[in-house]
Amino acid sequence: MIPDRIIEQGTLTTDGTRAAVEVRLPWYRALPASCIGGATLTVDGVEAPAESLRWEMNGRTFTLAELVPNTEEWWFPADSAVLSGDIPLAGDAEHKVEVGLVLYIPYIVIGADEVLHIEERDAKTMTARKAVAA
Repeated sequence: MIPDRIIEQGTLTTDGTRAAVEVRLPWYRALPASCIGGATLTVDGVEAPAESLRWEMNGRTFTLAELVPNTEEWWFPADSAVLSGDIPLAGDAEHKVEVGLVLYIPYIVIGADEVLHIEERDAKTMTARKAVAA
């Protein structure tokens, strides 16, 4: 619905082995974590392995599989989440970042046992900043 605003411009960070970018909900209403059906992170044509992807929201970090049963955490349109994955990158260099999202919209029923799902993509070019160690 709002795919050109999924990636927050200027938020790409790297520690040399992992890349991370802030993402926004491309929908107008909040969704529980269980409605995040999938995500991809690609930088300069290299896709992060699915098993390395991590989703951070509300101060907590999850694998994509951990989001599936989670109805306690919510993603709000005004809040950014952080999507990260294993992609080695050089800091202070420009990179093409692509994010794909699959979301389920639980309150729009389109069949007997089916709710609306949307698949959105966004791509932006930005300079990677070195991640600050916590």
